[in-house]
Amino acid sequence: MTYGFGMNDSTLVQNIGEYIAAGDTKAALRVIGREFHSRRWSLGTSSNYSVITHRNPIELLITASGKDKSSLTENDFVTVDAAGNLLDTEQAAGKKSSAETLLHCLIAECITDAGAILHTHSVWGTILSRNLLEPDQAFGVLGIEGYEMLKGLEGVQTHDTMIEVPVFQNSQDMAELSERIRDVLEPSSVTYSKRPPVHGFLLAGHGLYTWGKSLAEARRHIEIFEFLFEVTVQQKLLSLCP
Repeated sequence: MTYGFGMNDSTLVQNIGEYIAAGDTKAALRVIGREFHSRRWSLGTSSNYSVITHRNPIELLITASGKDKSSLTENDFVTVDAAGNLLDTEQAAGKKSSAETLLHCLIAECITDAGAILHTHSVWGTILSRNLLEPDQAFGVLGIEGYEMLKGLEGVQTHDTMIEVPVFQNSQDMAELSERIRDVLEPSSVTYSKRPPVHGFLLAGHGLYTWGKSLAEARRHIEIFEFLFEVTVQQKLLSLCP
C-alpha cells in the first residue's frame, strides 16, 4: 500500500482522514509523523504518538523509541499496557517504547474519554515553556485568550475565552514527573476541581502533550496549540518593538 509520502501537505492531510476513516491506525500515524516533521514539530527522532486501542484494561499502540517520524514504517510501533510494559515482546523484535510512554499511559488513565495522544517538540512550544518557569519552579500556567483559533479546541465556543496550559518542569525521572502531572489531570485531585478543562500541557524546554477523543481530534489540537504558541511568541516580540 502507498502511504502518500512525498506528497504535499494538503494531500497528506487528506490521506490522514482517509486512513482514519478506514481504521488503518498505523497508516494514519505514519502520515501524521510525515506531516509533523514537515512542519518542524517532530524533528530528529523526537516526539511520540499513541492511540488507545483498549480501555479495560488500557492498551496503547505507540511509536517505538528512536524512530525518525518523517519515515515511520509499519513496524515502527509497539503495544503496551497501562504500566508501559510491552504486550508482545516477540513481535516487538527488539524495539522498545520511549521512557515517555509512562506519560501517555498516565493521560490515558486520567482523561477517560481520550482516544489518542500526540507529543511534539516545536520551536515555539519549547521557547514558551522554558521562558515561563524559573529553574527552581516546578509548575506554572500559560494563559492564552482572545484568539479565534481557540475555538479549534474541543468545547471552546468563542474567542472571548481564556485557556490555561499547565507547564511542568522537565525531568528524566518519568515516575516523579508522572506524579506531578497526575496532581493536575486526575479528576479527584484538588487542582483539577479549581481549573477549567485542560486540552494539553507543556514540559519546560521540551514540548507539548495533547489528546483527543479520536486521532483526528488530537491532531487538530496539535495544530491549534502550535498556532497559538507561535502567535503568543510573535506577540511578545512585537511588544518589544519601539
